[in-house]
Amino acid sequence: MTQFSDLRLDPKVLKAINEAGYTTPTPIQAEAIPHALEGRDVLGIAQTGTGKTASFTLPLITRLGRGRARARMPRSLVLAPTRELAAQVAENFDTYAKYTRLTKALLIGGVAFGEQDKLIDRGVDVLIATPGRLLDHFERGKLLLTGVEVMVVDEADRMLDMGFIPDIERIFGLTPFTRQTFFFSATMAPEIERITNTFLSNPARIEIARQATASETITQELIELPATKRDAAAKLKREALRAIIEAEGDKLENAIIFCNRKVEVDILSKSLSKHKLDAAPIHGDLDQSLRTRTLERFRAGDLKLLIASDVAARGLDVPSVSHVFNFDLPSHPEDYVHRIGRTGRAGRSGKAISLMVPADQKYLEQIEQLLQRALPRGTAPGLKAAPQSTPEDDAPAARPKRSRAPRSASKAAASDAKIDAPAVEPVTAVAESAAQPPAPAHGEQPSAPRERRDAQRSTRDRGGRRDSRDNVVGMGDHVPDFLLREFRVA
Repeated sequence: MTQFSDLRLDPKVLKAINEAGYTTPTPIQAEAIPHALEGRDVLGIAQTGTGKTASFTLPLITRLGRGRARARMPRSLVLAPTRELAAQVAENFDTYAKYTRLTKALLIGGVAFGEQDKLIDRGVDVLIATPGRLLDHFERGKLLLTGVEVMVVDEADRMLDMGFIPDIERIFGLTPFTRQTFFFSATMAPEIERITNTFLSNPARIEIARQATASETITQELIELPATKRDAAAKLKREALRAIIEAEGDKLENAIIFCNRKVEVDILSKSLSKHKLDAAPIHGDLDQSLRTRTLERFRAGDLKLLIASDVAARGLDVPSVSHVFNFDLPSHPEDYVHRIGRTGRAGRSGKAISLMVPADQKYLEQIEQLLQRALPRGTAPGLKAAPQSTPEDDAPAARPKRSRAPRSASKAAASDAKIDAPAVEPVTAVAESAAQPPAPAHGEQPSAPRERRDAQRSTRDRGGRRDSRDNVVGMGDHVPDFLLREFRVA
């Protein structure tokens, strides 16, 4: 069996690997590292969790052991689709390069530019970034990519889902063609294959068997809920989830609960917190500092329930997660394996429970087809389906309607008069009513401006002809003077 000591890695790297407790490389590591050390481009196809990060981190550190970084010109570049995955790559680099003098910088969104600019100005050997933030630094003139010797694209299939392919193509165009390129993906979509054919030169293609089954240490269970309306179904799923959490009791040390939508993450987190459960959300719309603090609390055991979108399905490495819940079945069957793979790690036992309503039937069929077996069915203890017409008691309360002030008697009378009046009046009647001034109230004298307008109207009839200006409607009680002037030659 191949050992790390057989892979011609830097002795300082081997020392760090031994201290981390690793001796035997995974299949993707055993095949990719020798080709990478030979200087060849590498195309690795393997699922998340198979050790791909070390597959490019270890040869990258070994190759960069010779040389020196220059200001604003990183020597290598690692692209990751999410901030959490980029941060995990940075942690792996710190673990394996602690006995070297190599430097790194992490460029992710949600963090101020100032500290990142300082690191780049000093010069870094390894630049780990998400595509958007990397291009932000480049467009601000703070970064040059002409000195990149090694470029890594990690989780390219995830980048394809997130729409990063145009950014990746642009970044490739900013790097020298003499670079060495490592490209890792879980699947080989047509768009990814097009990029590899364009930017990789005679790559060593390494394809590990697709991870279509979960670990045997994970107990899987599916709970089918009855058909209800959409809003009632969401409430029923929350009730079922709370009942399951209560039934698991002390066996549930901590759990990650996955939702498909960010808004559902927030709603579920607030609902669980309202019912006195220790829960916090994490998704892409939250501030990066809050996301980092939430993950640190979860890793430290200070947070019991992490409500997450798929940003936590890949790249999140918490060894001791006892439970995973799929509040929503994922729309992509591969994501199911990634999600439940957050538990049952390193030989530990874990439990994955999924909730399903009839509308999720197509997603269930895809998952079972991928796994090549049916998911075991279970029931939520003590769950009673609520009537469909009952409003959600644990959803955020609706805003109260503002009461209008009572109308005055005159306004009410005017409104009633409008209601009783015909919907459309003849045009001639409107014109005649507009031409005649309203009668003054009892005991009231007509005002001077109104008298002048009456006199002006009386002079408009010339030779039995009515001027067309008398039919102007919608000007109110005041007619501008320029409309009353005569422009025709006598």
